[in-house]
Amino acid sequence: MHLPPGVRLRWSGKRGHSWLEVMADAGKHWPADNNNKQASGEVMEPGNPVDAAVPAGTSEVFGRASAATPSQDARWRRILCVLFFFSGFPALIYQLVWQRALFRILGVNIESVTIVVTAFMLGLGLGSLAGGLLSKRRSLALLPLLAAIELLTSAFGLVSLGIFDRVGTLALGLPLGMTAAMTLALVLVPTLLMGATLPVLVGHLAPRSGNVGNSVGLLYYVNTLGAGAACLFCAVVLFPFLGMQGAVYAAVALNLVVAFGALLMHWREGKALHVGREQAAAPGTTAPALRFFVVLALACIGGAISLSYELFFFRTVSYASGGSAFAFAAILGAFLIGIASGARQAGEWCDGAIEHGMRCLASALLKANLGGLLFLPVLAHLALPNGVLLGALLLMVYLMARSWGSLLPCLAHWGVAADGHAGMRTALLYLANIIGAAAGSIVTGFVLMEQLSLVNIAVVLVGAGVACSLLLDACLPLPRRLRLWQGGSACAMGVLAMVALPPLSGPVLETLLWKGASDARGPFVQVIENRSGIITVDQEGTVYGGGMYDGRFNVDLVHDTNGILRPYALNLFHRHPRDVLMIGLSSGSWAQVIANNPEVRSLTIVEINPGYVELIARNPEVASVLRNPKVTVVVDDGRRWLRLHPERRFDAIVSNTTWHFRANATNLLSAEFLQLADHHLKPGGILYYNTTDSERVQRTACLAFPYGARFSNHMVVSRAPLAWDFEHWRRTLQAYRIDGRPILDPSRRHDRVLTDSLHTVWRSIEQGGGSGSGDAMEACPRILARTAGLTPITDDNMGTEWRQPLRLD
Repeated sequence: MHLPPGVRLRWSGKRGHSWLEVMADAGKHWPADNNNKQASGEVMEPGNPVDAAVPAGTSEVFGRASAATPSQDARWRRILCVLFFFSGFPALIYQLVWQRALFRILGVNIESVTIVVTAFMLGLGLGSLAGGLLSKRRSLALLPLLAAIELLTSAFGLVSLGIFDRVGTLALGLPLGMTAAMTLALVLVPTLLMGATLPVLVGHLAPRSGNVGNSVGLLYYVNTLGAGAACLFCAVVLFPFLGMQGAVYAAVALNLVVAFGALLMHWREGKALHVGREQAAAPGTTAPALRFFVVLALACIGGAISLSYELFFFRTVSYASGGSAFAFAAILGAFLIGIASGARQAGEWCDGAIEHGMRCLASALLKANLGGLLFLPVLAHLALPNGVLLGALLLMVYLMARSWGSLLPCLAHWGVAADGHAGMRTALLYLANIIGAAAGSIVTGFVLMEQLSLVNIAVVLVGAGVACSLLLDACLPLPRRLRLWQGGSACAMGVLAMVALPPLSGPVLETLLWKGASDARGPFVQVIENRSGIITVDQEGTVYGGGMYDGRFNVDLVHDTNGILRPYALNLFHRHPRDVLMIGLSSGSWAQVIANNPEVRSLTIVEINPGYVELIARNPEVASVLRNPKVTVVVDDGRRWLRLHPERRFDAIVSNTTWHFRANATNLLSAEFLQLADHHLKPGGILYYNTTDSERVQRTACLAFPYGARFSNHMVVSRAPLAWDFEHWRRTLQAYRIDGRPILDPSRRHDRVLTDSLHTVWRSIEQGGGSGSGDAMEACPRILARTAGLTPITDDNMGTEWRQPLRLD
């Protein structure tokens, strides 16, 4: 037998397995051709007889594998990379939009977050199994299959938000397990389609290249890179300008572009891109270096640690940014781009000698553990301004994700043979990784964040990373000296994590909050950390929820340091607020005031974070509200609770809402929420809530109700004309008692001054308020005139959450 011109034949006896490798001299080689020449035998020159060097039965394989020219192979790979990059783009857009839609239905507590993330991961895992089965089909037309997946995904995307609203309503009030099952059912079809693509493509690419690690690394790289780019694109373009439905339409358009691009390429290239099982049969490959069950176990552990770190980064960045949606998208983008970069780096390692790749991976995991060890101590001792701090966080997240991202492709290379079963084995490997990721999210989100502080979670994650590194070192056939060095280094990091990390990270919460400001108030006097968030109290009694101002401990009208006049003014708008609903507890100061209102007979408080109940119990000024027989405290998402109790009606709904630009704040500010609250008001009832000085919030309120006004920075709106009964309000204030002490005493000079100031406020109200936003009171007609041209807040446009960081609002 003679080889065609320009084709060489390499003989290798590595590990006792003989195999043939075809490669071209056209300047573009398959990744497997870069193997270390120390493991190769003599290279036969073109045109020489080689029949004696060819094992029996392999000449036919060789003839089929040489059917495609090098230029066709290179073009085929480029087409797959481009299509798979843009396939990852809409997938991430859908995930962000669907998560937001499900949070609106299920609530924004950690249980809902974990359910949604886990459902997405399990859907991708099941999809990978389906893709693995498809990859075993003979004569499978790859590009039409990819097009079909994209078209089906786009079809679901078009109707997805409507389906979520309808089906999600059925999940209200169901037990946690049933809610999780229904959420999985909602996202199963699209995530199954998304998860099927990787094993299908690996099943076709790996036999052609003879290198599973490079194939997985390349495809994982371009797809995850597309997802990371989509994160940033959503934050900067789609969400600020198009909203949720517009983002879905953009994702659908991208699905269609990828689908028609795949069909066009299939039509133009024809047989060159139609790789059947017979054509793709690998020309003999070496046996896997690791047992498959070991590879599965390492993939599972690596997935658990990786996603746990993602949740850990999210908590840190959320606290540092005060709950910014934009910061979360930036961190997610950095994490995904880091994973993509690590996957591509691992693919390059897999091109070389196996010993070199193993050394590189072991070193990468050591770097990942070192990053976890230094993450919080570095932040604790770098008092950086806001933008610089976010940049530093992005860089550290990227570097750590890059290290962990190199694990999966290397495991695929060492545990999966490049044969006709590569797609199915890759699917199982991917499924193990996803199962680990889902388990990691549950353990970290439900257990670690409930029981441990941020610093202690870092210690646990470093310890888990060290254990993974030691397990990998034990399984890899590394030289004894290198194994001892790697193991010793890992153990040293584990010891440092337990001994040095906590004291070095001590002031991290203060540093992340103050960010080097000159008015920093020293160490916190109280810190409560649970799975719902981080609550801190400074030395002046100011409460910070999730890194953002959330009130003070104060019910004194004379020394009003927290705008406590606002809850005292409830009777100014409604003469007899008998039954009151309050959304949000915070410091408990507002709850204490309203619960002791002599006109109030019942106060229902809905608070999403049970840590505030613990905080209030520790502070004598407000602790008695928890023992007040009028008060009922419910731990739930406010919007979700209203939907679960359609029969409840109130004279007043009070919400001292958080800042309008924080993540998910729109859920309590949108026109849809105002409509929901309106259904829970008795005739003449009022909705009284904080605008945090947002003009769009004020305009939305005035458009949703026929009567309303701004009082300080709060809006009070109703279906009936507002009472504005100053004399009744004054008598109510005089009758006020909190813990047996009167609020106003006319015999005290300070109280007489306060009474005079209240009269000044009343005269402003009698005159209809001023003409500007700085007046104590402003009626809705003037607000609508002042805010003409502003867009009302809706669930779809998400208010200012994505626009405020870009200085668009």
